[in-house]
Amino acid sequence: MGKIAFVFAGQGAQYVGMGKDLYEKYDTAKMIFQMLGEKAVNLIFHGPAAELNTTINTQPCLFAMDLACGRVLHEQGVFADAVAGFSLGEISAVAYSGMMSDQEAFELVSLRAGAMQACAEENKGNMFAVLKLSVDEIESICRDMEHVYPVNYNCPGQTVVACSLPSTEPLQNRVTAKGGKMIQLAVSGAFHSPFMHKASDQIAKYLANKEFKNMQIPVYANVTATPYQHAKELLALQVKSPVLWQKSIENMIEDGIDTFIEVGAGKTLSGLIKKINNAVRVFNVCGVQSLENTVREVNHAS
Repeated sequence: MGKIAFVFAGQGAQYVGMGKDLYEKYDTAKMIFQMLGEKAVNLIFHGPAAELNTTINTQPCLFAMDLACGRVLHEQGVFADAVAGFSLGEISAVAYSGMMSDQEAFELVSLRAGAMQACAEENKGNMFAVLKLSVDEIESICRDMEHVYPVNYNCPGQTVVACSLPSTEPLQNRVTAKGGKMIQLAVSGAFHSPFMHKASDQIAKYLANKEFKNMQIPVYANVTATPYQHAKELLALQVKSPVLWQKSIENMIEDGIDTFIEVGAGKTLSGLIKKINNAVRVFNVCGVQSLENTVREVNHAS
């Protein structure tokens, strides 16, 4: 087997009850979840879903889930040669790489969540996965409309767009007319678009005087699809810039990664990776059973 990459899930993958079995079985997972405080832990495990799905709650909770899965997997003897994370998941990836402590990453996530929530409330918007249209067709639609932006380049045949509320119906009409389909994402704002510029500025200001360690493994950045350079700038830019997920995965494969393990809630990234390249091995870890299965399969192959 070649190299292994961990990929950390992003906002929209959250669900009530995520990580509960890991919390109960592994002390490492319990410690990470407990960083959030008792109220947030109760929200993760018992809901309500509507409250969990608000950005200011989702991001810290999902960060803890991502990191707990990655750390427990590491404890079980499966190590990453490189990492990436989708949107919020990139901060989990950065923490896993050793660039910042878990506590520093948690503080950044909390600031990021509050800043993005404020932008979302100031500039009401939606995000939609657009299917059955080419990237060129989607970018053409966005250029021709106001307050509509391509924000996630996920895989062949799936690009996510962000738009203002008034632009939602006209966008739907344009996409349908071209034979496309739109699926609304479970997020509370138009993320990775210019609507998030104030959040980006806040993050840049917060990070300006922070000192970070060297990364122990490469982290592939959403903004560039290449290993991190200029971490502070990238972490700030990320919230208002498109996520180049397909290109990130393609670059990781080109650099020798042949096994991807999605760590965190759900299997969204696993599905995207299989659509990008169905020759690579893809596993996921979102609970005790999937953890044990992945450890067994990876060890068997090595």
